[in-house]
Amino acid sequence: ELKEIVFIIQSQSNSFHSKKAEDLKRDILKQAADLGKELPTVLLIHQMDGHEGAWTILPLMRDFSVTYGKNSSWIFFCEEDTRIQVVKLLETLGRFDESKEWFLGKALYDEESTIIHHYAFAENPTVFKFPDFAAGWALSIPLVNKLAKKLKSEPLKSDFTIDLKHEIALYIWQKGEGPPLTPVPEFCTDDVSSYKVDHCATTFSNFLPLCGEPVKKEDVFVAVKTCRKFHGDRIPVVKQTWEREAALIEYYSDYADISIPTVDLGIPNTDRGHCGKTFAILERFLNHSSPRTPWLVIVDDDTLISIFRLRKLLSCYDPNEPVFLGERYGYGLGTGGYSYITGGGGMVFSRTAVQKLLASKCRCYSMDAPDDMVLGMCFSGLGIPITHSPLFHQARPMDYPKGYLSHQIPVSFHKHWNIDPVKVYFTWLAPNTEESLNGKKVEYSREDL
Repeated sequence: ELKEIVFIIQSQSNSFHSKKAEDLKRDILKQAADLGKELPTVLLIHQMDGHEGAWTILPLMRDFSVTYGKNSSWIFFCEEDTRIQVVKLLETLGRFDESKEWFLGKALYDEESTIIHHYAFAENPTVFKFPDFAAGWALSIPLVNKLAKKLKSEPLKSDFTIDLKHEIALYIWQKGEGPPLTPVPEFCTDDVSSYKVDHCATTFSNFLPLCGEPVKKEDVFVAVKTCRKFHGDRIPVVKQTWEREAALIEYYSDYADISIPTVDLGIPNTDRGHCGKTFAILERFLNHSSPRTPWLVIVDDDTLISIFRLRKLLSCYDPNEPVFLGERYGYGLGTGGYSYITGGGGMVFSRTAVQKLLASKCRCYSMDAPDDMVLGMCFSGLGIPITHSPLFHQARPMDYPKGYLSHQIPVSFHKHWNIDPVKVYFTWLAPNTEESLNGKKVEYSREDL
């Protein structure tokens, strides 16, 4: 029965995202009403729980078990851009015995062991499957009850949440004591207009959001963090690739080099975190850039980014709101920690967010503290939610499953280890992949990378 499915939309509180989630909720309820069925429960995750860790889902398992453990059969999770054919979803779930422990989804796997998964399954990373959240994923209530019981007796240990879909699959699998992911072909990430979707219970809108005209080039100020030892190898890559997309860009270093040029902020380089440098950049943006520039992007000198795509994405956000956008990680969320935007993928701030941050007393506890984590802590203390976009990436393209990247139009990647960063940029991020380089057309196959 449809009323035995609890739908959980993995929503966010930013106005653009919450509206999309509300639209999806309305669509699910309308489909249910059109079927003449008793309406299912549809919940938005950002409304469910006061603490910061709701998006990591596991801390909510006990609530799910208490509230739905008696009268429901399935908890079905989806993203705000997942599209659901309710009739087909009912048919698909009906194939599985709901009295057993089931973990269902579209399977992703690593081609090679990767840093974002702590090099798990290094012998053969392809053996471990984890769900693509974009396609939706489901847990049977017996499994939810088992997880709730386990969480009650053994609190979550993980300090960091880096890739939630992989970490949830590991937690459920319990080194072979729990169920592995069962791949379900009806959970799809093809676009709803694709000829392939006739059998699909779910589809996914895989476009880069555009909510009107892209923001103007002059509305995005780009700050590149660098230091003297990287001027020779990393800065030339920026200049060969994405620098031309930025109207306003400055390079911040520990040494003024007029050939680049770099700005010496008077803050020595540190080997660990760069909190002092980042706060100096924030102060400079607020006090020395045009007050009409609504957006600031801070990137590392080995970040590869598409400013062209970012300008499209930013058309969906209101710069009068305090927006802090990028790839979300979590720290200590099982014990009331905080979320943060990981710096390597690029951190995007509305001027309003920078004003609120600097008006507060929250600052670095040391000059070499990790800047991204301190910013997460500060915004959390101010009650300003961070906004996650999966289009920003803290690692290289080969660190992510091909199936996951296949339904993305990425905004950034990070790191130059063992790759040709110029090639990666023109393959994945250039305004169109046949972008001309020095007047010559360049085409690369993503498969090469």
